[in-house]
Amino acid sequence: MSHRLLMLSTAMALVSGPDLAEMNFNRIASFPVAQNTPEAAETSSEIIATSADGMTLVYTDSPAEVLGFIDITDPANPTAAGVFDMPGEPTSVAVIGQTAFAGVNTSEDYINTSGRLLAIDMNTRTVLAACELGGQPDSVAVAPDGSFVAIAIENERDEDLGDGRVGQMPGGFVSIVPISDNSLDCDGIVAADITGLAEVAPEDPEPEYVSINAEREIVVTLQENNHMVVLSAAGEVLSHFSAGSVDLEGIDVDEEGALTFEARQPGRVREPDAVTWIDADHFATANEGDMDGGSRGWTIFHQDGTVVYESGVSFEHAIVEIGHYPESRSANKGVEPESVTFGVYGDTPYVFVGAERASIVGVYDVTDPTSPVLEQLLPSGIGPEGYVAIPARGLLVSANEVDGRQDGAAGSHVMIYEYQDAPAAYPHLTSAGMENLTGWGAISGMVAEDESGLIYAVNDSFYALQPTIFTIDPSQQPARIIKATPVTRGGQPAQLLDMEGITLDGAGGFWIASEGRTDRLVPHALYHVDASGEITDYVTLPAELQAVERRFGFEGITRVGDTLWMAVQRSWQDDPENTVKLVAYNIETEEWGAVHYQTTVPETGWVGLSEIVAHGDHIYLIERDNQIGQAAVTKIITRVAMDEMQPAALGGPLPVVTHELVVDLIPYLTSTGGYVLDKSEGLAIMEDGTFWVSMDNDGVDDHSGETMFFSVKPDTAM
Repeated sequence: MSHRLLMLSTAMALVSGPDLAEMNFNRIASFPVAQNTPEAAETSSEIIATSADGMTLVYTDSPAEVLGFIDITDPANPTAAGVFDMPGEPTSVAVIGQTAFAGVNTSEDYINTSGRLLAIDMNTRTVLAACELGGQPDSVAVAPDGSFVAIAIENERDEDLGDGRVGQMPGGFVSIVPISDNSLDCDGIVAADITGLAEVAPEDPEPEYVSINAEREIVVTLQENNHMVVLSAAGEVLSHFSAGSVDLEGIDVDEEGALTFEARQPGRVREPDAVTWIDADHFATANEGDMDGGSRGWTIFHQDGTVVYESGVSFEHAIVEIGHYPESRSANKGVEPESVTFGVYGDTPYVFVGAERASIVGVYDVTDPTSPVLEQLLPSGIGPEGYVAIPARGLLVSANEVDGRQDGAAGSHVMIYEYQDAPAAYPHLTSAGMENLTGWGAISGMVAEDESGLIYAVNDSFYALQPTIFTIDPSQQPARIIKATPVTRGGQPAQLLDMEGITLDGAGGFWIASEGRTDRLVPHALYHVDASGEITDYVTLPAELQAVERRFGFEGITRVGDTLWMAVQRSWQDDPENTVKLVAYNIETEEWGAVHYQTTVPETGWVGLSEIVAHGDHIYLIERDNQIGQAAVTKIITRVAMDEMQPAALGGPLPVVTHELVVDLIPYLTSTGGYVLDKSEGLAIMEDGTFWVSMDNDGVDDHSGETMFFSVKPDTAM
């Protein structure tokens, strides 16, 4: 077992997954593609392929108009291998040997469409051949025997015209380009006509994705037409059929800031995007949807049109349980499965399904195509778009297209997973096993209960209509949410809360710190909540604090006897630079006070406090910068001796407490092969001194959704 997996005590299998003796995929590396294009304002890894020896990855980067290369000779340490400038927007890439075949969109507009297929030597980075395709290419696939390349000529529609619907000329087709002596035969191109087949806009097929089986048969998805076509290598139509529809039950269709899986959508058309053959007769589709649907799952078809397996809502529900459900996409297409690929590892055939909006890769054992088994859910970067399976090296690679750097999110990453004789390292936290399907996310504050060994956590204002206290059992692996208690006011969900901290009141209830936004008439406040979640009392800030407060308020709360201590995230108006308040409130006397805490001076952005917890003779705090990935520097746990926590009266000079470093969290945040996540916001300390740390996943909004929840043992922390 690798040291990387040993570092996290939560690195275990899914509850329903394999035991420790079985093989699992685990992420071993993440490569930020901006390393290949450091001068580009935006960069994106979309479709990805590998050289025949599995040592070099090649991916399309549409914004930068390049093919990017990554050296994975050592897959745990991928390195930038440069780029190849393209004469337009690269749309897809596939490889035979050391030759990359890339589609390039050179269209002037939606009517005057054009494109090329380039054959590029991956070693010399030279163009070996180029064919004009007569239209705008999308997906590219190579025949397993290397005899031809198939290209979906999409000729995509203008979504600003005609309500964005198909029925816009020119229609698409499939180009089949012969390969001879590893060179393109441009004179032998076949343009396969697929008009007149679909019930939806038969005159305007928009082929989206192609895949080729060992018998040289080409399967094509017509996403907007909700249709499937199977072609011969000569371009003859062997079969075609509607992709059909699915009745969905138990889904969330409202983007109201709550996770409610009670709606139904009968007859939801699949509108599949990616497709992959899994044997000579069956292929799998990722049913992303577009104009009229998207069934939130994936399907296995026989090439005669028979549905042999339909995931229904099961894939989405599994994603809900691990906190990756994108609430802000509920009214659209939910988790939005977009990508699908296939590979045989050992003796096991797997289908890998990528959920674009949930940033998750589902790993399915398809030994029996009629009854696939979900073995794992792997964390991805934001917006997984393309995959390549490299079974000979035991590797799986995902390309994640979203570059969120301009908005403070992560950039585009390529992630590498290894098929290992090791426990599954993700998820760290799940609600699987609860009586009702329970969604969760944006964990922002935690507290441990000594008697039960349980942890209580709260979500923040992302779920504005659903403030909840989650009860977590950390003794299970992965840790389990076993109860979800709504926070209520007068028996109704308490709105306008931004719960950032929770502590026990010593009598079976809780005190909760809510971060305010006075510019939105929402005050910073403390709420007393009973065991049922009902708010029984609240305390607003005194005038002295109201006069100097800023948006970034209470980010944690802890109780020491009759005193509540709150950590203020960032400096308020009367604080010196790089200094924040630790605010005290005495429950009995109702007196307020504070001390000052000097944060680390940031290299860029800001550094603030995210959590405060009393334990033994110290107060422990999470201090973090607002940086992500390679830019992250400060993600630490510090402590202050309890005898220094002597609050001074507000309005005058405040004593400055001294603190010491306890844990540098960055080694833990990179221990599962991902980039450093931004928001380490939850800390709970068990009776034996074990720390549990959680990450806020921002409700899967401009975020990968990944939630790390891990323990740090006392002997490594003290």
